[in-house]
Amino acid sequence: MIGYIKGTITALSERECFVETSGIGYRVHVTDRDHDSLAIGDESKLYIHMAVREDAITLYGFIARETYELFLSLISVSKIGPKVALSILSVMKPSIFAMAIQNKDIDALTKIPGIGKKTAERMLVELKDKIKGIGVEVSANKISVDTSYTGIQAEAMAALQSLGYASIEVADIVRRVNQEYSDVTDPGKFISLVLRELGKEKK
Repeated sequence: MIGYIKGTITALSERECFVETSGIGYRVHVTDRDHDSLAIGDESKLYIHMAVREDAITLYGFIARETYELFLSLISVSKIGPKVALSILSVMKPSIFAMAIQNKDIDALTKIPGIGKKTAERMLVELKDKIKGIGVEVSANKISVDTSYTGIQAEAMAALQSLGYASIEVADIVRRVNQEYSDVTDPGKFISLVLRELGKEKK
């Protein structure tokens, strides 16, 4: 069983990379977030999950140990396979996902592409105890998504949700941008500022 691979990134494509070590190149599937943090020529260490099937052996890699641990918890949920788990971790940070589970935020979970209400409910039941051990701090009182948005904030939240962002993932950024750019009244410009901040956080 492979625990991690440490080597040189030799190629990158959509949600995957090639890592060369000791003359062997490993094809590793990664999240969008980790993909954006990797660069060809970099020395990187990826925590590895090796999925073995009759017709294939597939490697899934993660830069952070907590993301790797959460991935393992996710694939332990019935009817959630590695590809779905990778998609979840591509759009949500482990801490944000853990908070959504802790706060039983069905709306946030169903905003994740490919996650319906039944799957979200199943994750709440099967992960509520497991996420406490993945190394992320979860506080039900620390994050409370304010749904009483008005004006430009409400327009931004609606637009971001239509783009697939979960409310719990963007709530703090929308509030922060509103405070820092209180003079901005154009919804389009406001949303662009929020997306810019989201891009910074993703990096």
